[in-house]
Amino acid sequence: MSTPPSGSRPAPPRVLTVAGSDSGGGAGIQADLKTMLALGVHGMSVLTAVTAQNSLGVQGAWELPVEAVRAQYRSVVDDIGVQAVKTGMLSSAELVEAVAALIAGTEAPAVVDPVGVSKHGDSLLAASALDSVRTKLLPVATVATPNLDEVAQLTGVTVESEDGMRRAAAAVLSYGPAWALIKGGHLSGDAVDFLTDGSDELWLRAPRFDNRHTHGTGCTLASAIASELAKGRSVPDAVVAAKEYVTGAIAAGFALGSGIGPVHHGWRFAAEAEAGAETEAAAEEPEN
Repeated sequence: MSTPPSGSRPAPPRVLTVAGSDSGGGAGIQADLKTMLALGVHGMSVLTAVTAQNSLGVQGAWELPVEAVRAQYRSVVDDIGVQAVKTGMLSSAELVEAVAALIAGTEAPAVVDPVGVSKHGDSLLAASALDSVRTKLLPVATVATPNLDEVAQLTGVTVESEDGMRRAAAAVLSYGPAWALIKGGHLSGDAVDFLTDGSDELWLRAPRFDNRHTHGTGCTLASAIASELAKGRSVPDAVVAAKEYVTGAIAAGFALGSGIGPVHHGWRFAAEAEAGAETEAAAEEPEN
């Protein structure tokens, strides 16, 4: 076993997630922090809600007071500092507006995952909060990452094929984010996402795996983008790197409980460990 070097070391890039907790460990704060660790940044958290959640769905959710959310955010940002912020579950208009104001006063890129429903179809955003997302949160986003259901919820635009993704992106951009990443995972065929700032465009394609265990995909992708932005990558480069990471995580998703299991946030670690074990086994084989 290798020994870590001693002495003071510079801190890695720091990323702050502002999101809810998933007690099952597949999405939310837990997925965000796992992703950040896997991508070599220091993850920090502001908890907005606690959920009772497992592979079958969300059995309960309890929102934290706005003053608790604000205090967590200020505690981290004022002392430690951040190179990127990622938002997830913000269940009420009051929380959305408070977090938007905090982000507006922070000099760091922000990735906004406008979480509306869980993987199992459970609502995670009050209908009364939608207008606050549109008018307060999206305008402070560097990148907004809605899936097609969230696009419809926020803009009224329904997408049934790749042809509609440009229209969806234009509708999201009209609310003010610098970039929109429209996630086409709910369409048939390849897993296609569309990134644009209204001028530059980037289509991202990946094979669709025959694996139902995809819990936490959206949280993982948004956190991966924030992690890459914190490293200094441009938005397109950050999204490309994040797409590669989440594609591997989906391919390695595993069964957990009786329902939908999570993506595998440590898939690269697992692959490296497996390759190392194979190399070690081959080295120990006797020569003929």
